[in-house]
Amino acid sequence: MFESKNIMTNKIDERGDDHVGSSAKTPLRADAFEISDEEKRNRIESSVRDILETLGMDLQDDSLKGTPRRVAKAFVNELFSGLNPANKPKLSTFDNNYKYGEMLVEKNITVYSTCEHHLLPIVGRAHVAYISNGNVIGLSKMNRIVDYFAKRPQVQERLTMQVVQALQEALGTDDVACVIDAKHLCVNSRGVRDIESSTVTSEFGGKFKDKDIRREFLDYIKMDTNFNEIQ
Repeated sequence: MFESKNIMTNKIDERGDDHVGSSAKTPLRADAFEISDEEKRNRIESSVRDILETLGMDLQDDSLKGTPRRVAKAFVNELFSGLNPANKPKLSTFDNNYKYGEMLVEKNITVYSTCEHHLLPIVGRAHVAYISNGNVIGLSKMNRIVDYFAKRPQVQERLTMQVVQALQEALGTDDVACVIDAKHLCVNSRGVRDIESSTVTSEFGGKFKDKDIRREFLDYIKMDTNFNEIQ
């Protein structure tokens, strides 16, 4: 029994380092929202207190007294708020009355997420594009949908796919693309400790599967847009 447990633990460790994801859907239990956010904060606070005490930290110290509560609040209200569908931004669309038929690209969207394998930060940029088939979406909504899916324990491949699928559904078109370039602190600060490497993922739908359209998109996101030089 003990040997079997060790084998299972080793397999889990290997999968975490190999950056394996299970599917395009975030793995949530069916009862994920049966308790309130306040109850979640209370349970997390208790668990964080146990972790810190196990590590030998003195929680009577003024610097640490509020840490369990602060971590619980950050988990529920901020870092993992994208788990709750109630927080999904409303993706209102509008008729493309000006008949713009070319590619629209929103580049350099800031990504702050959390690796679901080690609960360490993922920090980078997302570049999102679509070609209208009659509907357009507010520019800020593209940033907000990236942020929504980023605010959960994530795998970068899944995040990239979720952004594309959400915009495809909202816009009623397959012609959506997303590229994410991010650093993973689970690679940069532990394990191999490679501070220079980053991870690039992409998802191309509809017309973006055409190599010329895809190349146009990739050329756009390489363009220099340093507005500090504009007088």
